[in-house]
Amino acid sequence: MARRAVCVFCGSRAGAEPGYTAAARELGATFAAHDVTLVYGGGRVGLMGVLADACLQAGGRAVGVIPRELLQREAGHMGLTQLHVVGSMHERKALMVDLADGFLALPGGMGTLDELFEAITWAQLGIHTKPIALINVRGYFDPLLTMIERATVAGFVTATTLAALRVSPTATQALRTLGLAPEQDLQAVP
Repeated sequence: MARRAVCVFCGSRAGAEPGYTAAARELGATFAAHDVTLVYGGGRVGLMGVLADACLQAGGRAVGVIPRELLQREAGHMGLTQLHVVGSMHERKALMVDLADGFLALPGGMGTLDELFEAITWAQLGIHTKPIALINVRGYFDPLLTMIERATVAGFVTATTLAALRVSPTATQALRTLGLAPEQDLQAVP
């Protein structure tokens, strides 16, 4: 099987709940254990840094994409397998889409939500056909999912778009739901 790559959108801050950091650490280790290349925003702070460090420490590959202007603010991770420095946020998102076979979101702020919704919108428009999932750590995304369901009921989002957004509680289940690894390949990471 060819190497798979998953783009993860997540916070440049750790958040207030320790479970967010634990989920990022678990996801990084899971990627390494299943030979999935991590593609992400290139920072070494917050959940982004935890995720990349966990992947690398477990022997995995981590590829970052960071705009030049955020290189200092998000403390670009210089220990990655590969770090692409691009000119703008638009270039960042386009390159991450090109490099990935699917998308996952962990908890995060406005940037995470922006990237997630752009990936969903691009799928809705047919710009890509790659799977998208959320790791709903401790119900973090519940209010967002309720809003998307509300938009569907109100006629602004199609049921097909709603169904295409997959939700998983753990890293292992998220990879399974993305269809990027066979069922027998996905044993939980200790």
